[in-house]
Amino acid sequence: MLLRLALACLVLPAAPALAAFPCDAFWGERNAVYAEAGYCFRTARGIKAFGHADCRYDDIRDVPLSARDRAKVADIVREEQRNGCRD
Repeated sequence: MLLRLALACLVLPAAPALAAFPCDAFWGERNAVYAEAGYCFRTARGIKAFGHADCRYDDIRDVPLSARDRAKVADIVREEQRNGCRD
C-alpha cells in the first residue's frame, strides 16, 4: 500500500503544486485504499498512479472495503471537502 501511495504522489503537478499539494495527497491516499482493494481506475491519472495489473472491480460501488477502510475514505473525503479539493 505504501508503494502505491508513493506512486500516486509522483503524479503531482509541478508548477503551482504547493497550493494543490494537500488535495493531491488526499487524492492519492483515498485512491490507494481503492487500488489496494482491486478497483480498476478509468482516468489517465488513476491508471498512471495505480495501473491495472491487480484490478478486479470496474464499479467503485462493488469494491469490498472493510469498515475501517470505509471510515478512512470518509475521513479523507471530509478533509477534501474542507480544503476545497476537486477531482
